[in-house]
Amino acid sequence: MMKTNTQCYFTTNNVKQIDYKDIDILKKFLTPHARMTAGRRNGVCAKHQRQLSQAIKRSRFMALLPFVSK
Repeated sequence: MMKTNTQCYFTTNNVKQIDYKDIDILKKFLTPHARMTAGRRNGVCAKHQRQLSQAIKRSRFMALLPFVSK
């Protein structure tokens, strides 16, 4: 298991709850093909990775983010 020196984005910025309407932040954690990046890849802790994935799924359902990108 590889240990990264980067800290969680949401912990360093003191974000309590990840909002599904904040598209600019959610897009940081998506690949160009609109896939979610892994927690070990983007440096987000497990707690915030679960909140992030839930927020991305909600924003996709509300048609704020695409499911796939062409």
